[in-house]
Amino acid sequence: MSSKHGMAYLVNIPARNAYLERLYSEIDGAGSVATRRWYKGLKKQILSLEEHPNRCPVTPEKKTVRQLLYGHKHGVYRVIYRVFEKKRVVEVLHKRHGARNKFRTAELE
Repeated sequence: MSSKHGMAYLVNIPARNAYLERLYSEIDGAGSVATRRWYKGLKKQILSLEEHPNRCPVTPEKKTVRQLLYGHKHGVYRVIYRVFEKKRVVEVLHKRHGARNKFRTAELE
């Protein structure tokens, strides 16, 4: 896929990161218009990393990974990802509610 500024990055969301899909099911996403809108917005933000992956700050836990924050107040979610510049790949490592404890460094490998 091309963009105005060169080749876009490939956003890789591994199958092990099924957290959002589970969360969506647990909070009855299919039955809630607001939840569906929130979920689609989060996915859109994750996929927007294909154009500007370095726009988000590095994590406090590890300077080689970045975090995308999505949501407001108590509903903020952190999407932790790593950018491989040479391969032009964004690899999503974790997604979790922002109020949860920080990641252990081993989780960000």
